[in-house]
Amino acid sequence: MKVFVARGMMAALATTFTFSAATAFAGDITGAGATFPYPLYAKWASEYKKSTNIGMNYQSIGSGGGIKQIKAKTVDFGASDKPLTPKELDEAGLFQFPTVMGGVVPVINVAGIGAGQLKLTPETLADIFLGKVTKWNDAKIASSNAGVALPDQAITVVRRSDGSGTTFIFTNYLSKVSAEWKQKVGEEASVQWPVGIGGKGNEGVANFVKLTAGSIGYVEFAYAKQNKMNFAQLRNKDGQFVAPSEDSFKAAAAHADWEKAPGFYEILTNEPGKASWPITGATFILMHKNQDKPEAAKDTIKFFDWAYGNGDQTALDMDYIPMPENVVKLIRQAWKANLKDAAGKPIL
Repeated sequence: MKVFVARGMMAALATTFTFSAATAFAGDITGAGATFPYPLYAKWASEYKKSTNIGMNYQSIGSGGGIKQIKAKTVDFGASDKPLTPKELDEAGLFQFPTVMGGVVPVINVAGIGAGQLKLTPETLADIFLGKVTKWNDAKIASSNAGVALPDQAITVVRRSDGSGTTFIFTNYLSKVSAEWKQKVGEEASVQWPVGIGGKGNEGVANFVKLTAGSIGYVEFAYAKQNKMNFAQLRNKDGQFVAPSEDSFKAAAAHADWEKAPGFYEILTNEPGKASWPITGATFILMHKNQDKPEAAKDTIKFFDWAYGNGDQTALDMDYIPMPENVVKLIRQAWKANLKDAAGKPIL
């Protein structure tokens, strides 16, 4: 088993490296960070290059790595699913804006149980990742799954090993629904996990779950669909069991108030609404307010401006939720107000 897992991990990492290396030409845009939006950014980059002959060298290394690289000014932009607070942005001289929204989903590898057949309450999900529920036929799981043949099988928890915005979204949610999780583990891009084996990136977690019988992990929904993985339904804040989908992500995203969010700081977990998917979040781009390389910054903004204008259908096709038109208008205004050259003049 270890050999096959290692090969799967290497294949996932190779995919990421190939995309980065294949587009790394002089004048290309450079970015690094979140694996959550990587499938979409890769598709956008391919379409953008056909239109402009400008590529994007994006390293899918996790939100923690993306924050480090943009702070070190080794890339034109960083990407994170964990939004930085206004204080953190000011301290680092950074500006952030959201690109799309999507869902983080529990994925499982349990014989005989297909996609959406298993139902989990928030409390049970937290107890699984706390290591308190250790068998698939545990009474807490069985109570929500009448008629489902649950095996007497040990649960293997799979979680991220790297600093991850996906982990932040997931642990933020668990902290809202479980007092014990909040006290013992908390919410952050990197936490001290009570149990489990670690995979690097959404790709790594997806590969471990696919190759490990009896496992459960969490990934961005696009990875679950691309890998044809089985996912669980979750009971949301309104007490309804819902499946991850474009509609359930939109229902949660509808509660965002971007106009009142300072520095576009907005978290969308455990939102109300009968149709809302409870682990929804946005993904963000980080750039320095004062640009040493204003032309590179302009090229970066041109790419995302193109994506807002031309990439919505691609996003929807890949189960991401585009930013509403009024929010895109706010973002474009924020670009002009926040991004300046070394002399303090707006770059746009």
